[in-house]
Amino acid sequence: MADVKKIATRESYGNALVALGEKYDNLVVLDADLAEATKTGIFKKAFPERHIDCGIAESNMVGIAAGIASTGKVPFCSSFAMFAAGRAFEQVRNSVGYPHLNVKIGATHAGISVGEDGASHQCNEDIALMRTIPGMTIINPSDDVEAKAAVEAAYKMDGPVYLRFGRLAVPVINDNADYKFEIGKGVVLKEGKDLTIFATGLEVNESLEAAKKLAEDGIDAEVINIHTIKPIDADLIVKSASKTGKVVTVEEHSVIGGLGGAVAEVLSEKCPTKMLRIGVKDTFGESGPAVKLLAKYELDAEGIYKQIKEFI
Repeated sequence: MADVKKIATRESYGNALVALGEKYDNLVVLDADLAEATKTGIFKKAFPERHIDCGIAESNMVGIAAGIASTGKVPFCSSFAMFAAGRAFEQVRNSVGYPHLNVKIGATHAGISVGEDGASHQCNEDIALMRTIPGMTIINPSDDVEAKAAVEAAYKMDGPVYLRFGRLAVPVINDNADYKFEIGKGVVLKEGKDLTIFATGLEVNESLEAAKKLAEDGIDAEVINIHTIKPIDADLIVKSASKTGKVVTVEEHSVIGGLGGAVAEVLSEKCPTKMLRIGVKDTFGESGPAVKLLAKYELDAEGIYKQIKEFI
């Protein structure tokens, strides 16, 4: 079997910015002294006059982006998720969300797969934080193809967008001819009848692999990619839950306030369903190799498989 192509979605982000920069001269990129890590350095090399390094001052960077957006340009401001959503939360809320400005936030190094940088940098709370800001769109792509599509979709829509990217290289799973990205619309990757797995980000591939393990036990799992956490595809969630009667959410984020919380809100109001939330339990991460951390926190295919087996 040929090796599966893998690429980190932060790399996809940098490449997508360059491709868009070639088409749209009103696109501006800001970074907070992390251009090499966030991969906006790729854009800086291609368009140095449209790249602004704001230094280690993420809150100020968001304010600058808000000002640029008010002139009609489309700024993408970038940093690690811990800083973009955490350190700069007040500025994102008050300077971007409140006036509903057209600022795009490219948040890289999200989740425990940041690895050796440890708990201080492993942001498992960013989706929860951003979900509380009125009018904020949140996208968490699963692979290279989806990440590039998400960046372009974010550019084309009017309003604030939070884009979540990872450090770890992940398999490309959406390189099929009929793939279509649409903000707010989930994607059914595998149909099934016994339960539904709603996954997001790098957990989409792990959930597909877990579904294969479940199939060996005679369990037919439906797998749905929820790349847009807000606005969430409530119609698809209700439709699938009504069919299978059991729901599992999988995310590289706290089980509090992320995909699991969003799906639970939908189901509690529209279709009460037996449900399991798989993610980072109410705890901080730790330093270690990304792949080993995913296994320890039971966020790899084997861990997902075991948790679902116990659930059903």
